[in-house]
Amino acid sequence: MQIKKIPIGSILIITAALLWAVDGVIRRNLYSLPPITIIFFEHLIGLIILTPFVLKYVLKAKLTAREWWLIILIAVLSGLLGTLWFTTALLKVSFISFSVVFLLQKLQPIFAVSTASVFLKEKLDKRYMVWAILAIVSAYFVTFPNGYINLATGSGTIIAALYALGAAFAWGTSTTFSKMLLGKVRAEVSTFYRFLFTAIIALPIVIFFGYRASLFAVTPLQFGLFVLIAVSTGMVALVIYYKGLAKTPVHVSTILELTFPFVAILIDMTLYHNFLTVSQWVAACLLIFSIYKIAKLREVQI
Repeated sequence: MQIKKIPIGSILIITAALLWAVDGVIRRNLYSLPPITIIFFEHLIGLIILTPFVLKYVLKAKLTAREWWLIILIAVLSGLLGTLWFTTALLKVSFISFSVVFLLQKLQPIFAVSTASVFLKEKLDKRYMVWAILAIVSAYFVTFPNGYINLATGSGTIIAALYALGAAFAWGTSTTFSKMLLGKVRAEVSTFYRFLFTAIIALPIVIFFGYRASLFAVTPLQFGLFVLIAVSTGMVALVIYYKGLAKTPVHVSTILELTFPFVAILIDMTLYHNFLTVSQWVAACLLIFSIYKIAKLREVQI
């Protein structure tokens, strides 16, 4: 009997997803720094490490005006806003558990499909609305055990959850633009410019919004963590993901990316002794199932 080979694109996406699950552990140890400072340094260091390996591809790349705009959009949405909001949510884990941040982040397919309908003029399947509503309701019960908002931490939980949802919006929207770009531009070139523009945009925000002192407050240990992020969960994971996405339909990659919220739940239980309640487990399963159904409705043609 002939064994069907697993597509290399799928393996690459799963690998990136597993790395992202560990990212939250590393990022939480940078709690003393403002999130925007973390964004600047992780992209700057990632860019420095990446450049020698991709410079030959960058110099050969001939980009159109449309491709430049796509790169800038991806840098702002995914590199800056998505990472900023995700990091902020993780730094507020006293209000929301580590695994809940990852589960909420998985709402991004809703934004990816919605974005495709707007920018790619795709008609939304009626079933999409049903599963999208179920996903949103499930996300509420994942965030608030038994649907009850604890008044002691309610506002903090809501703020942390909104940051996680913001990250889902930014990354989900960016998925559509990334797929559009990867049809024309190598993954290495796309990653290089995403890191370059994100660092360029983040620096003036750090300087002019009162965080200048934090640029000089980074400890040697934190610099080591930035390097670790760059060579594992950051720049390297992104290159792996882009290579996988270039070979994989969006709806398939979305399903494969569901690997990392479950790994995050295991990490949360093992390292931080945070356990989901019965209602959260039920809601988490419904959330993942609804996202799976959204992804299976149809392939996003780009």
